[in-house]
Amino acid sequence: MNRTFIFGRTVESRSARSRPLMCGMTTSVTMRWMSSRCRSATRSAAILKQQDKPEEPTLLARHLATMQKISRKPWIAGNRVQLLVDGPASYRVIFREIAAARDHVNIETYILEGDEIGDRLSRLLIEKQSQGVQVNLLYDAVGSIGTSDEFFDRLRSAGVHVCAFNPLLPSRGRVADPNQRDHRKQVIVDGRVAVSGGINFSSVYSRGSAGSGNASPPSVKSGWRDTNIEVRGPAVAQYQQLFLTSWEKQSCTPLAERSYFPRLESQGQKVVGVIGSTSDDERRLMYLALLSAIRESRQSVYVTMAYFVPDAEIRLALEQAARRGVDVQLILPGFSDSWVVLEAGRSYYDELLSAGVHISELHRALLHAKTAVIDDVWSTVGSTNLDWRSLLHNDELNTVVLGEDFGAATTAVFESDLQETWHIDRASWRGRGVGRRLEEGLARLFARLL
Repeated sequence: MNRTFIFGRTVESRSARSRPLMCGMTTSVTMRWMSSRCRSATRSAAILKQQDKPEEPTLLARHLATMQKISRKPWIAGNRVQLLVDGPASYRVIFREIAAARDHVNIETYILEGDEIGDRLSRLLIEKQSQGVQVNLLYDAVGSIGTSDEFFDRLRSAGVHVCAFNPLLPSRGRVADPNQRDHRKQVIVDGRVAVSGGINFSSVYSRGSAGSGNASPPSVKSGWRDTNIEVRGPAVAQYQQLFLTSWEKQSCTPLAERSYFPRLESQGQKVVGVIGSTSDDERRLMYLALLSAIRESRQSVYVTMAYFVPDAEIRLALEQAARRGVDVQLILPGFSDSWVVLEAGRSYYDELLSAGVHISELHRALLHAKTAVIDDVWSTVGSTNLDWRSLLHNDELNTVVLGEDFGAATTAVFESDLQETWHIDRASWRGRGVGRRLEEGLARLFARLL
């Protein structure tokens, strides 16, 4: 297996072996800035008919058709996307784009720590605000609970609009569910570029996750393995709309007038879906999207997941895919910042391994990525974990990209990670001690409370 990716660098899709197929239907709110980019349902059907064999649709056509069925949200063509692997690569892009901002900067994050990275960010935001760029910051009150009030007060004093998501001591005349958290991570600059994924603002991401050559498991201080995605093009409006909706729902300070929805020209050829979920959604669209993609898989399912406590439907989909000959491989953490989640996930290994699912654990760094690539044409990068908290309580945000070249880039990252994992052998796993089994069983009991 050839290594096609070097950690700490970005992976960008350049070739275009498949053209965008459609961008779906737009709402009345989004129509004015996206209608020129979106194809009609009739046009989409015509393109599918041209590219597919009537008796055997292409893998891309299968997955596009599946996504159309589960979501009415626009699938936006004309985007340029780029993978950002680990903190250093992501921070380079984020800080570069903020420094170049001319109109506004919108940030939504779960954790913003007052450490070296947080201090660097705050100084840059204050500088941009002083230049007339409006900065709006939405952070989760629990995720950032360790950050001092003084840190946020400095931003407010400089004119930055700062809002806490569901504060434990509400001051805006509303009582919030303390269990509902904003787990999204996104930075939108001038309404033209968005960076989103799993990376918070914390120095734990500063050193990346490159292997040290040491066979023993490292400590949490050894670095975090995570992934973001940079998007340019018409799909950026969807990230912006999600941010503005979250801001409004929290009754934050009214936003200053800015050009939040500039005219967005085509920047590339990628078809992108931006899927945001909230705890009050009747349908968890990201869960349905991933579940449907696994069920539709024909060749491969590669999942990298930080917190893995799958429900019965996800487990069944993975097992059925493996039994019908699909190459199903999971990269899961070898150690974690949550013992309960780690052991609860391991309690399902027996069942999955018996069905032919391949499981490997990453030990070189703390795994925090939440990505998947299916059949090399359906890829996602985001904040959603396969655990009960993500699926029931959190506001989450994922980007789904359809296309072979981006799928190949995502697969290259997966394969590179796979080379540095410990493969779980079924026979050896079944021979683990009683103590380990008890730990796993106990953790599973608390899975829905995580």
